[in-house]
Amino acid sequence: MSEKKPKQVLMQGAISPEFIGNSIAKHQSKKDIGAHSIFLGQVRNDVIDNKEVIAIEYSCYEEMANTIFHSIREAMFQKYHLTCMHIYHSVGIVKAGEICLFVFTSSPHRKDAIDACEEIVERIKKETPVWGKEMFNSEEGVWKVNT
Repeated sequence: MSEKKPKQVLMQGAISPEFIGNSIAKHQSKKDIGAHSIFLGQVRNDVIDNKEVIAIEYSCYEEMANTIFHSIREAMFQKYHLTCMHIYHSVGIVKAGEICLFVFTSSPHRKDAIDACEEIVERIKKETPVWGKEMFNSEEGVWKVNT
């Protein structure tokens, strides 16, 4: 497969359910797809030191992150028989319960879609310079960052 142009991966704020639904719907016209695999990363409201996480603020080295996301994308197209692949990761503040990572793979057969999706998620967590800081509700009602 020829090298694809880099895609926009980073999205400001949460990834909306509408965006995810529209992404899925756009693939109905692609009749060579037999399987999709989707991973949705959601912000949990963990309790840390008796404080509840109400959001995570994601930051990154954008140029480096885009280069690594593109490298992961290219490697997965080489390794698996994929028809489509989409990766979106939030930057900025994402509230508990909202989606911060959306990985969507499509293939003629389920095994490639599932295996590629799983490997992409693991590589993103290990390789990309994207960080999240927990934000907590303070007694004054102001968000505090965990330092």
